[in-house]
Amino acid sequence: MSGKDYYTILGVKKEASAEEIKKAYRKLALKFHPDKTKGDKAKEEKFKEISEAYAVLSDKEKRQQYDTYGAAGFQQRFSQEDIFRNFDFSDILREFGFGGGSFGGKRGGVRFSFGGTPFGGAEAQAQIKGGDLVYEMHLSLEEVSCGAQKTIAIQQGGASEKLTVKIPKGMVPGSKLRISGKGQASPYGGPAGDLFVSAKLIDHPLFKVKGQDLVLSREIKLSEALLGTRITIPTIQGKEMNLKIPPGTRDKTKLRLAGHGLPHMHGAGMGDLLVEIQIQIPSTLTDAQRQLVVQLAATGL
Repeated sequence: MSGKDYYTILGVKKEASAEEIKKAYRKLALKFHPDKTKGDKAKEEKFKEISEAYAVLSDKEKRQQYDTYGAAGFQQRFSQEDIFRNFDFSDILREFGFGGGSFGGKRGGVRFSFGGTPFGGAEAQAQIKGGDLVYEMHLSLEEVSCGAQKTIAIQQGGASEKLTVKIPKGMVPGSKLRISGKGQASPYGGPAGDLFVSAKLIDHPLFKVKGQDLVLSREIKLSEALLGTRITIPTIQGKEMNLKIPPGTRDKTKLRLAGHGLPHMHGAGMGDLLVEIQIQIPSTLTDAQRQLVVQLAATGL
């Protein structure tokens, strides 16, 4: 299964739009669907292949992963079950004029199986997991830095359930926690899907987040930028750091305090704290200041 070129399988370019991909799959599905091929095993395999390609390329997130990691890398990260999760063949095939997920209905009831996908018979369908759910959890930057324990309420099987979720250090946006078996119930009596908890950061009055790095803006005077100075910088861990501003520092220069950002969620190490220097330019000058600036200008500064 490794190395499959899904774009080639569907006969579309890598830049193809979602509508172009859908049209290509529809054309091939009409040709290779088991209702049309009368037990031709080679064509059944072809139908499995184009359906797998469509399941990936029609899903924005899976397509992005496929384009990022390539065919081999994608196959290492996604199982057949992952590929077909939340992919409703019944609706798609009904739209194309077929009877739905049974692939045959009254015309022979053709079914086939490849892994934990919707292509199995009754026994295989009983193993199909329910759909996954995503819970967006609002976290403060301090909770991301130190970790936290949160209680959430979910709906499963028509009932409300409270879960205690341990938030690890470094859970920035883009990171997810997987809680097995707390997703949607399986329509075929199989195991429930999983619950994925994703982070949404609450805006912080001082820090911006860039991956595991933090960005802090600090203003200094024009004279301090020219001559150099030292300023005190707060960290998200509650410490205060002394930062040297070298002479001749320019506006929007970023100075790095290594290891004072956010912890990495997986593995050791910390991000950095980037201090963006903003130089104050006064809108008005006193007479004394103006005279001094005129004198500086006369020196060629």
